[in-house]
Amino acid sequence: MLSDIKIAQKTRLTHIKKIAQKIGIKENELEYYGDFKAKLKPNLWQRLKAEKDAKLVLVTAINPTPAGEGKTTTAIGLNMAINALGHKSAIAIREPSLGPCFGIKGGACGGGYAQVAPMEDINLHFTGDLHAMTSANNLLSALIDNHIYFGNELNIDPRQIIWKRALDMNERMLRNIVVGLGGKAHGIPREDGFNITVASEIMAIMCLAKDIFDLKERLKRIVVAFTYDGKPVYAKELKAHGPLAAVLKDALKPNLVQDLEGNPVIIHGGPFANIAHGCNSLLATKYGLKLGDYLITEAGFGADLGAEKFLDIKCRIGGLKPAAVVLVATIRSLKYNGSGSLENLDKENLNALKKGIVNLEKHVKNLKQYKVPVVVAINHFAFDSKKEVKFIQARCKKLGVKVALSQVWAKGGEGGRDVAKKLIETLNKEKSNFKVIYSEKAKIPRKIETIAKKIYGARGVVFTDQAQKQIALLEQYKMDKLPICIAKTQYSLSDNPALLGAPQNFDLTIREIKISNGAGFIVALAGDIMTMPGLPKEPAAEKIDVTKEGKITGLF
Repeated sequence: MLSDIKIAQKTRLTHIKKIAQKIGIKENELEYYGDFKAKLKPNLWQRLKAEKDAKLVLVTAINPTPAGEGKTTTAIGLNMAINALGHKSAIAIREPSLGPCFGIKGGACGGGYAQVAPMEDINLHFTGDLHAMTSANNLLSALIDNHIYFGNELNIDPRQIIWKRALDMNERMLRNIVVGLGGKAHGIPREDGFNITVASEIMAIMCLAKDIFDLKERLKRIVVAFTYDGKPVYAKELKAHGPLAAVLKDALKPNLVQDLEGNPVIIHGGPFANIAHGCNSLLATKYGLKLGDYLITEAGFGADLGAEKFLDIKCRIGGLKPAAVVLVATIRSLKYNGSGSLENLDKENLNALKKGIVNLEKHVKNLKQYKVPVVVAINHFAFDSKKEVKFIQARCKKLGVKVALSQVWAKGGEGGRDVAKKLIETLNKEKSNFKVIYSEKAKIPRKIETIAKKIYGARGVVFTDQAQKQIALLEQYKMDKLPICIAKTQYSLSDNPALLGAPQNFDLTIREIKISNGAGFIVALAGDIMTMPGLPKEPAAEKIDVTKEGKITGLF
């Protein structure tokens, strides 16, 4: 079979104006970025905001192998299938980050015959959204250091600047740096560091802002540092919210592209789910809810990360009510969860599968706590045996959830019909009574313990001395009544990537607490998670090239 990029390049795309017409978007509501990309203007929302909302369906997954389990691919193929069945369906997904694109995971446009296009543009610079966020983030850094250089009227303690610079790349060397060297003319020396752009608060703010006014209000509330006497310093005190909003003005508009079968796709925002809240923008979701009978969306990594944050953060802040959840599972990941080995996952191994199935069972149980219907989609690989498939199907029947085989990678929308039919059947028969699992008004430790125990299966939570001091500081300044965003490994329900399956009797260690006051949540860093990844020994970047005709090769 052809590679993802060759499949995408062989597909003849339709002008974005005609794609928009399929879901009733008018030409004056588009801002063109060439023939196959466009941004959605705010006047579209003004026309649509009174329309009835579609049924919102979240696509999530079990804990993955390093290669990922095809969650985005499944979401794209599911949307294709629902449209092919004659229903009006829309989809909203995240934009890729250059970091994983050049790292180990590749792009985020789906795969095989369930892709969004033009995949090269989307995976690289697209419409410049992530570049704008990077620039806005670093403009705020420049304003902080400039303020200190010219007298420090706000009494900022350089040792307590919590705002980091950003770069949309995996670059471990920039995690911890020193800036301001070279003498008096070059600034005040201090320790600093970089986050990857998709883990930045600017990304989170962009993905949770309701409009340009809300964007500015959130930018004002960013806590950038603390003073020598321990008081928080806000971005508004640096007069930063206006210029930051100006840089982000166009990036705030959602993007419209298409899948390989000519269906419209809204793609906007790209926060990581292991170190941020992992969902496409609230604006993209809101637009999509007005453009069809169903809206398919996805949240990153396993359901313990992306789905939990979608349900407890995004739905809470945005007032969203999911109608159902599709949980993507692969036989290879369940065998990995059962064996702990990445070797021979393409070989039948019922023993490993029987041990690893607990991971799927835990995620189903977790999602049911939110009172939403669940459908399991088995993302099928050619090497999956019939016995392995039948085993999962039988176990899902015992769990009381519908299960369907997804073959969208190989067959596009046709390969997703079974999942689409089971989903629609479930939506017609089962009602969602969605509720979050904790109150944002509870104490910070209580909220973290609720997630750790109810979702991860932890015995308890251990807070480092540093984390306890940071919690006390947030309580002192009444910044503690916010949802929690736990940053942890995606490979395990715990904070230890080696604990696979459904671990029990472990303690979750919270080493650091950070406030994302503009975004509207508190970040709790668990275990050894990093907010700036590094490249692997053999990065995907080594295989990417450009031909003399200007055609990109090697992307996946």
